[in-house]
Amino acid sequence: MDGLPSSYVPARIVRRQDHTESLATFWLRPERRIGFRPGQYVTLALPGEDGRWIKRPYSVLSAPHEDVLELFVECVDGGALTPCLFEQHEGDDVGVRGRAAGAFARDNERTHHVMACTVTGIAPFLSMLRDARQRGETGHRYLVLYGASHPDDLGPYASELAALAREADVTGVATVSRPWEAEGWTGETGRVEDVLRKHLDARGWDPREAAGYGCGNPAMVQNVLGVLRRAGFSADHLHEEAYFPDAGETTPAEAPPAAPPARRQGVPMTPPGGVVLKTAPRPPGA
Repeated sequence: MDGLPSSYVPARIVRRQDHTESLATFWLRPERRIGFRPGQYVTLALPGEDGRWIKRPYSVLSAPHEDVLELFVECVDGGALTPCLFEQHEGDDVGVRGRAAGAFARDNERTHHVMACTVTGIAPFLSMLRDARQRGETGHRYLVLYGASHPDDLGPYASELAALAREADVTGVATVSRPWEAEGWTGETGRVEDVLRKHLDARGWDPREAAGYGCGNPAMVQNVLGVLRRAGFSADHLHEEAYFPDAGETTPAEAPPAAPPARRQGVPMTPPGGVVLKTAPRPPGA
């Protein structure tokens, strides 16, 4: 790709699957392998109409052992990059930063994990689950709530979550908030934060052994963390990645350049050039 910034490498779109007019999955094969941890994001770059490169971060859905990067992307009217991305097809190239980033990750100080997400927010959680399954890991349990307005907005990932939930250590719950527009839907209904407590109570987990996570719509994320705080979860073990709109994009928000690093147990948590994750401890009631 002519003029690609030096920190980026070309990545070939080897597959594309459209789920709705505004949701698609892209599988990318970078010119060189890009290592990442489950939960991290990569930054894509495409040239804009004015010739300047447009760069936006996207959570990785694939697991580190997979040979391509799988990204679940929503195209938003007025977005800076996604309309350009949705014009690309199999065989086209995009730029991808040569280093993944982000501090959103599984909390290994806990063995029980409550994960709540909306639409493309499923990406980091499936990356974590695929990775755990590939490594044959035992001893961790997961409750994953996956919500959208309509079943089509869940893409193929509600089915993957259901398949993972056949394993004893994973409970997957897909829910739609507009069931009157979803003829034939037999799953859970309501917003993620509205059905969370029901399924959390059914598990009967000790909150002292559990960590909570929210990823996706910022309002949902805050509501979910509020439910978990009231259920007795420690603020030190609540983690969030809110997809704040940036010029219309529903992607992880870029941190302001002058933002001071958040700290947890004395370790800087703001990733370089990265995502506003808010993984630092939160005071009760905050």
